[in-house]
Amino acid sequence: MTASNELPVESLSFEAARDELVRVVAELEQGSPTLEHSLALWERGEALAARCEEWLLGAKRRLEAARDAASAGEAE
Repeated sequence: MTASNELPVESLSFEAARDELVRVVAELEQGSPTLEHSLALWERGEALAARCEEWLLGAKRRLEAARDAASAGEAE
């Protein structure tokens, strides 16, 4: 794995988490030399996927709030 996997997942931007997740999946698809390495990759991938989902849910909430504010402004 690369040096980027040493960064805490919760500190990653959406793009950084997504890019690392792509690398992790590719490495898992190629097969790892040991079961332990495969498990570590899987765990990192799960954490990265959860981080991406957090970012996407946050973006969805922000969009909904902006839409609600715009609709409230139009109603006035």
